[in-house]
Amino acid sequence: MKRNLILFVLLLIAEIAIALFHFHKFVRGFIGDVLVIPLLYYFLKLLTKFSTLKTLVIVLLIAFSIEFLQLFPISETLEINNNIINIIIGTTFDPKDLLAYFIGGIGVFTIENFKK
Repeated sequence: MKRNLILFVLLLIAEIAIALFHFHKFVRGFIGDVLVIPLLYYFLKLLTKFSTLKTLVIVLLIAFSIEFLQLFPISETLEINNNIINIIIGTTFDPKDLLAYFIGGIGVFTIENFKK
């Protein structure tokens, strides 16, 4: 539990820093998307007692679903004018994001199985 909280907080700080300090577009656009998977994973682990695999599948389904929703103008359709919500759900579909999520998932799976 404590480990999950520490990892979540560190990843949250990293994501906020990436967003605020406008690093190179590769860092912001790709590394940020890789890190969002472990961020969500460790957050969900704080709230549940799901297995590693179940938690990771849920996180990846959420991330992939949000990315595919970006194929449609969801923000415009729902008339969402909140910048924070628009940042979270995104506005542009990019297949490279799916790759980033997959890499993030592999990283989490590797870390969680390495600790055993």
